[in-house]
Amino acid sequence: MNIPRIPIKYLALSAAALVGLFVSEGYTDRAIVPTQNDRFTVGFGSTFREDGSPVRQGDTITPVRAAQRSLQHIQKDEAGLKQCITAKLTQHEYDTLVDFAYQYGVTATCKSSMVRLANAGQYRESCEAYLRYKFSGGYDCSTLINGQPNKRCWGVWARNLQRRARCLGEQP
Repeated sequence: MNIPRIPIKYLALSAAALVGLFVSEGYTDRAIVPTQNDRFTVGFGSTFREDGSPVRQGDTITPVRAAQRSLQHIQKDEAGLKQCITAKLTQHEYDTLVDFAYQYGVTATCKSSMVRLANAGQYRESCEAYLRYKFSGGYDCSTLINGQPNKRCWGVWARNLQRRARCLGEQP
């Protein structure tokens, strides 16, 4: 199936991708540190409060407020991505880049090999590049321990495997 690529100015995060992002991030009503050496997050992975200050230990949030905060974050991310992405994209390629930006930030995403390769028209290579992002706190999150996923940050690796597949259109 040949899915058309369209100018990025006409794209917005799909509802399916928003739900997927919420599922991937998980919800917590109290601030936690999700992986070793990470910053405090609350709600659906929010690391900042509405006023721009970082989430701190003891912060709490309701599910509705968490969804609103995440949507505001995503809208800012999308505006930033539209400044650096010049390529036409499919909806699933766009959704995947927005998801990555939500976790790693717009600046890192705009400097990433995914954006560079997509802008060069190397779409498959752009999708494959998600697998380069497998480190957290200097640790290789793709590491198996005695044949089993590591307990330190396997979720980081698993999420980028999912991103690659989604970007390639192999899964919703």
